[in-house]
Amino acid sequence: MILAAENYYSREANEAYMSVSQFKSFERCEAAAMAELRGEYVRQKTTALLVGSYVDAYFEGTLPVFKGQHPEIFKRDGSLKADYIKAEQIIQRCESDPLFMEYMSGQKQVIKTAELFGTPWKIKIDSYLPGDKIVDLKCMRSIEPVMGVSFVEHWEYDLQMAVYSAVEGNGLETYLAVATKEDVPNLELIHIPKWRRDECLENVQKLLPHFLDVKAGKAEPERCGICDYCKATKKLTGPIDYQEAGYSKKELDAMKGVY
Repeated sequence: MILAAENYYSREANEAYMSVSQFKSFERCEAAAMAELRGEYVRQKTTALLVGSYVDAYFEGTLPVFKGQHPEIFKRDGSLKADYIKAEQIIQRCESDPLFMEYMSGQKQVIKTAELFGTPWKIKIDSYLPGDKIVDLKCMRSIEPVMGVSFVEHWEYDLQMAVYSAVEGNGLETYLAVATKEDVPNLELIHIPKWRRDECLENVQKLLPHFLDVKAGKAEPERCGICDYCKATKKLTGPIDYQEAGYSKKELDAMKGVY
């Protein structure tokens, strides 16, 4: 299957290729990931995601198309809602910094594919500077740590850049170009070093065989028990112990020493 912008996110492409977003979906909840692949479940588009997509679309050069596809970002009088006025402020802040714009000056939305750990992967690079660097744009609430770890680790952006570098295949350095949604937008350029990318790839290699078995129907997908899909489709079988309430299956297994 030949990938292009028009079919990159299609069901057929997601069935044919593994991607970082799909891998992370399997990590979160195998049952929800499979429901998405089968077209039975669509993840809700939140305002936070749309704000990020607005900024992405600007850098892609597709903002007019994005606006046409998302009338919900406008008020009745045709003006932008407050969240998207903030997106415009973020864009202006990015444009004011020469180094940030230099990192975002590469080829936009470059699609690449390669075999990694015995299966085909697809990536789409936000800013690709061949022979130099790979840059991914992130529009974040803030760059503060999340639950005691770097936001980069929490959201597995290090894993994302590890896969991007491996699929691109030339050992290029990888960076996150981060803009925040704070009242005063913050900017940062964050390097993901090779040693960290190597660690992340080891984790991918460890988990991938099981995810591929689930994807191929060779193993039953596990339910996490707490995501929106699990909440919408669960069937009660009886009471649970009060100490188990609100925990995912992985968390409960860890508490019980099950690995």
